[in-house]
Amino acid sequence: MRLRALLDTDALGLKLLGGEDELDRSVRGVMTTDLRDPSRYLSGGELVLTGLAWRRDADDSEPFVRLLVQAGVAALAAGEAELGSVPEDLAAACVRHHLPLFAVNESVAFATITEHVVRQVSGERAGDLAAVVDRHRRMMTSGPAGGGPDVVLDLLGSDLDLRAWVLSPTGRPVAGPKDAAPALSAELCAKLAADHLAATRTGRRAPHRVPLGGTTYSLFPVRGGARAAQAAGAARDARETVLSDWLLVVEADAGDWAEERLDLLHGVTQLIAVERDRRDAARTVRRRLAQEVLELVQTGAAPAEIAARLRVAAPVLLPGLGAAPHWQVVVARVEWEDGSAETGPVAQTLLEEILVDPLATGPEQSDRIAVAHTGDEAVALVPLPAVSSEHDGSETGILADALLESVRVPLSAGLDGDGRVTLGVSAAVHSAEGLRGALEEARHARRVAAARPGRVCAAGHQELASHVLLLPFVPDDVRRAFTARLLDPLRDYDRRHRAELIPTLEAFLDSDGSWTRCAGRLHLHVNTLRYRVGRIEQLTGRDLSRLEDKLDFFLALRMS
Repeated sequence: MRLRALLDTDALGLKLLGGEDELDRSVRGVMTTDLRDPSRYLSGGELVLTGLAWRRDADDSEPFVRLLVQAGVAALAAGEAELGSVPEDLAAACVRHHLPLFAVNESVAFATITEHVVRQVSGERAGDLAAVVDRHRRMMTSGPAGGGPDVVLDLLGSDLDLRAWVLSPTGRPVAGPKDAAPALSAELCAKLAADHLAATRTGRRAPHRVPLGGTTYSLFPVRGGARAAQAAGAARDARETVLSDWLLVVEADAGDWAEERLDLLHGVTQLIAVERDRRDAARTVRRRLAQEVLELVQTGAAPAEIAARLRVAAPVLLPGLGAAPHWQVVVARVEWEDGSAETGPVAQTLLEEILVDPLATGPEQSDRIAVAHTGDEAVALVPLPAVSSEHDGSETGILADALLESVRVPLSAGLDGDGRVTLGVSAAVHSAEGLRGALEEARHARRVAAARPGRVCAAGHQELASHVLLLPFVPDDVRRAFTARLLDPLRDYDRRHRAELIPTLEAFLDSDGSWTRCAGRLHLHVNTLRYRVGRIEQLTGRDLSRLEDKLDFFLALRMS
């Protein structure tokens, strides 16, 4: 805004004392101070408000005004409440340094002037930023990307003082302000993503406002571009994009924002959506490679032919890698409760996001994942640049538990009441001959995951060599009858006598039947432990010295 505009508002109580020729100066902010030297807090372009408490005598005015001019302020406004009027020595110093000077009537609070200036300046900045955003959008849609989401987020910070981040549907930070400190924690990102997905699934109007830890965040869905246009014609597709759309997180309460500012933020989300579509288009080559390898594996092609395709894929996914990496297969399936067909594409997009390390920022890791889809299933071919020796016993690559933990919270919110995501992870293989087995292993693990309760489930290759593989396929009625026959007598006895037979049984089995280790673990005398085990055997008619009975108790506890 211009200084001249301040005189047009009678409610501000301002009277010009000098500087008529400087009224076209721009005001970029406002600061209230009574410091003798406020220059360290000035950046230029401010209207400085002062109550004159810094002035002890006439000699103080000259150095004060000189410091303001050196800092590049736009004007000075002095209150009349302290001295009854603005001192002549201050007015003379302002004339000498060509600094416009206003007198503030004692009936007007500085807060009134500050609020007016901030409101006017913010509105003008929003208009300027909107023009920048519009130019940036045209540049991105007609040619090479103009810096991606980070550029727009930096503009929000510099021009509107808004800290903002772009998150994936799983809560992974995609972009953020360069100077944001502290950054959003992983837990906070997951919670924000979960709240966004839940709000979107229930049809709440954006922006979604989320108060967390004393701060309110406003969440804007990143829609538009090619993906939104494709989804517009079908309700099913629109529902599925909930699991793949990014979101814009703004550290502010947008509940009382003017329509102009909301429109600006929606324009920002459309600009980010263009970048998202651009990145999706860049995945086309990787998807085609994965599709070719998948078809070769499923049709039983010769290992040499599959190996040739892998050699083509390796430099695309891992540029600069000297030798062909090991590979890992991850299978995902999205199922909607109304039986919607052909969920493979949404599973493909979702799996591309899930496999990116949630602690990593930026798009680089997503450029190293090739995902194909067939029917309702998505299959990812994940290269591993370095794998430990097969015989050292160490785990390598993607682990199902870690994968599940990184996405469970937000995706469960996005699927609540309507669908499921199940994941299966293979072991790493180092040749084309092992790829078919890895695919079957990942599919089998996914079926194990599908037999478990929960909206988001995963299983890994480690579980396929364990009794855990069998448990999910035991019918519920058989499971209930088996556990009731063995454990209900112990639970009833514990309820009546507080004897802790169930915890004793668990500890005894975990100690491999060692009386000494189990007694030490429970902080009991061995004789007390023997008494409890005897009571367990008496109530159930089983013998805990027999391997068969130990195994039955172990399975009953795992299934209960």
